[in-house]
Amino acid sequence: MTTFALIGAGPGLGLTTARRFGAAGHTVALISRSSEHLDDLTDELARDGIQACGFAADVLDPASLTTALHQAAEALGPIEILQYSPAPRADFMKPVLDTSADDLDAPFAFSVKGPVTALHAVLPGMRDLGRGTVLFVNGASAVRPNPERAGTSIVFAGESAYARMLHDALAPENIHVAQLIVPGAIGPDAEHSSPEALARRLYAIHDKRDGFRHYAEPLPD
Repeated sequence: MTTFALIGAGPGLGLTTARRFGAAGHTVALISRSSEHLDDLTDELARDGIQACGFAADVLDPASLTTALHQAAEALGPIEILQYSPAPRADFMKPVLDTSADDLDAPFAFSVKGPVTALHAVLPGMRDLGRGTVLFVNGASAVRPNPERAGTSIVFAGESAYARMLHDALAPENIHVAQLIVPGAIGPDAEHSSPEALARRLYAIHDKRDGFRHYAEPLPD
């Protein structure tokens, strides 16, 4: 049995995606900065018959993130699927003219150093398995910079570039790297961007392995 590791576990998209991958037979590692709600999430999954454990880590702290992913693999089995989808902080999204160089330190650690750290923590295990999937979930500013959200616009572009390079570099090793862009708000009533719809889409991307960038719905004009 292999593990689905979710960085950015929460009660919305995170829990729903974990439930979808767990229903397919994977154990589930939930990774979040706050440990307070992890027990509740693992209990919910257990009621569905899904084996899951929570691991506290801050994506801004590379050592804690590496430790959490290694502990998850040891406790649950090798990580075959990694999803990187932590929610950015509100202070990452200042207008461009109000954004200083120092304001970009935390967003860069969040969206560039975090993914690099996570990838290097799970890559040896995927290579041992001979397969793997890495899923990045981003908002519209990853492909269409928004001057009112300068921090995420700048660093999501870096995350996208890193993910695209991984897609090309790791494809020969049967490790599929893909990005899902969610242009609008995630909500239960959204036709294409509800947690359930996005969880189905993410599983399909893992299963079909057909290309790098995917859109939950078309970008608005």
